[in-house]
Amino acid sequence: MGMPSMPELLIILAIVVLLFGAKKIPDLAKGIGKGIKSFKSEMKEDEVETKKAESEKIEEKAEPAKTEATSETKTA
Repeated sequence: MGMPSMPELLIILAIVVLLFGAKKIPDLAKGIGKGIKSFKSEMKEDEVETKKAESEKIEEKAEPAKTEATSETKTA
């Protein structure tokens, strides 16, 4: 099963126009576009939150090492 050829795509397009009407198709496309845009922005926000959480974990691991190093120099 490969990609549909041009006549098959035209038949599919004709069926879509018959089902939804020519006036509804731009509205459907607009809704799909907004959905994709929203999905991408949520993915970016999730990526930023993940990076922030990872950097906080790294800082937490580094802080005890700094505390140990300063306490060792004070006792020496």
